[in-house]
Amino acid sequence: MKRLFIATSFLFGFGLFSAQSTTAVEPAKDKDLMTWYHKDFSATKVYGINTDNAYKFLESKGLKPKTVVVGVLDSGVEVDHPGLVKNMWKNPNEVPNNGKDDDGNGYIDDVHGWNFIGGKNGDIDADNLEVTRMVKKYQQIFEGPNSAENKANQAKRPAEFELYMKSKELYTKKGMEAKQAYQTYSMINTLIPTMVSMLNGKVLTPATVAAIKPATQEQAMSAQVLAGIAADPDFAGKTPAEVEKMLKEQMKEAIDHFEAQATKHYNLDFDPRSEIVGDNYEDYSERYYGNNNYEGPDAGHGTHVAGIIAGLPHGNEVQYGVASRVARIMAVRTVPNGDERDKDVANAIRYAVDNGAKILNMSFGKPVSPGKEVVWDAFKYAQDKGVLLVKAAGNDNHNVAEHTYFPSNFKSTADEKPFINNMIVVGASTKDAGSLRASFSNYNQKMVDVFAPGQEIYAPVPDGKYKYEQGTSMASPVVAGAAAVLWAYMPNLKPEQIIESLVKTSNKSTVSAMLDSDKNSTFEMISRSGGVIDLYKAAEYAFTNFYKADSKASKPAAKKPAAKKKAK
Repeated sequence: MKRLFIATSFLFGFGLFSAQSTTAVEPAKDKDLMTWYHKDFSATKVYGINTDNAYKFLESKGLKPKTVVVGVLDSGVEVDHPGLVKNMWKNPNEVPNNGKDDDGNGYIDDVHGWNFIGGKNGDIDADNLEVTRMVKKYQQIFEGPNSAENKANQAKRPAEFELYMKSKELYTKKGMEAKQAYQTYSMINTLIPTMVSMLNGKVLTPATVAAIKPATQEQAMSAQVLAGIAADPDFAGKTPAEVEKMLKEQMKEAIDHFEAQATKHYNLDFDPRSEIVGDNYEDYSERYYGNNNYEGPDAGHGTHVAGIIAGLPHGNEVQYGVASRVARIMAVRTVPNGDERDKDVANAIRYAVDNGAKILNMSFGKPVSPGKEVVWDAFKYAQDKGVLLVKAAGNDNHNVAEHTYFPSNFKSTADEKPFINNMIVVGASTKDAGSLRASFSNYNQKMVDVFAPGQEIYAPVPDGKYKYEQGTSMASPVVAGAAAVLWAYMPNLKPEQIIESLVKTSNKSTVSAMLDSDKNSTFEMISRSGGVIDLYKAAEYAFTNFYKADSKASKPAAKKPAAKKKAK
């Protein structure tokens, strides 16, 4: 499930969370900010990933890149976006739009990928959460009207009962929070005209707000909001008209988000799956369903992710993906507005692997996973085929050893090592060296491998537009793109070697990790690498330790000259 971040500090006054940092320069005009995550840390002291120097190094060695297909398992991708259209994967064995399965892979007209959350009756937009599904499935079994039967079922099915109780706790707590947030944002939205009127034509500053004398409760609440946003550089100094426009835009996004949560995500009676997709969801062995609508109803998240990996500059747009020179994007629609389903995740992995993807980006996750064994089998399938899995660590500001974020490469948090060797888990970092961990990012020294830029990331969104987004959802494709660059120039590398190269060469930091649970933790203590990836250093490491060494080992030994025969 994707997460929403509202970019205004006024929300703190209402007990809501803001994770977006601000900038002194108008972001829409700041071309340096648009590409900050490519920067060289050694030269700028900004924890970018040193993209351009990596390309220079690899090309200086005379290496010629091969195209790498990256599967984006996400909400959908706008395949004709001007920043992506030239870097979309095209199935070479499929004739577009002829209604036939030309390549015999079981999927009709899968030219750019596949959509596992659609069917002949349309496409899933909003879906409920996994905790909601589990409460609905087990409520009558474990907490039905017959207490004796309840106790018997709890005793006979302890693992399922544990899953139910965890789901119920989250469903109750988070469901209530979603309804409260929806009410709060809706209320703030109704106050916008009052706030604009109270500014009385003056620009928004703390002094302007301090001079306001509220006469009603509505005005008092409006003044409280104005006081909060006056301290936010994004709002400070703006005219009433500008404040109105910004508030309306952000409130619409927030209301849309929390309305879906309040009315669908936590709604036990909401289930669009059977009518739209038409599969037997409980049959995990079923693989051939869906349609070829790669974009779906809302491809914002997936398009942004794809652009971070392989976006191309065009016109006045300067944004470019980490692997823009070498990658092609395979769109595999897997994630609705809600929680992804385990069956779809497993099938998406197998589809992408079978159709040539070498790297799969998975910017999603959830707290419970009833079909985790099926997903783990798909992980192993990808490992056997030599495919790298790149996974977002999650945006809950949690230690993932205490709050598992599925799908996970650890079957138990007590395990010393993951059960597969082809997955890298990514936390989100910022451009601020003094506050390096993004405040929302999950973390753990064993279960999170690296950090990568994931805040204020500028990339494509639908309708040919661009936008700043943030989350470990943005950090994960930075790493996927970096892996694609390494693999393009050094195709003999193995997934575990790419992971080692990125982990061992990360730029470390000893600044505070800013954890509420441990004030003494530093950034180097919250991931396996202890730092932010550096693609240039990773390229050097991989070339020296794996590519060059492997090339020498693979050369045939020089033949000794044949001994001369003695003349008789």
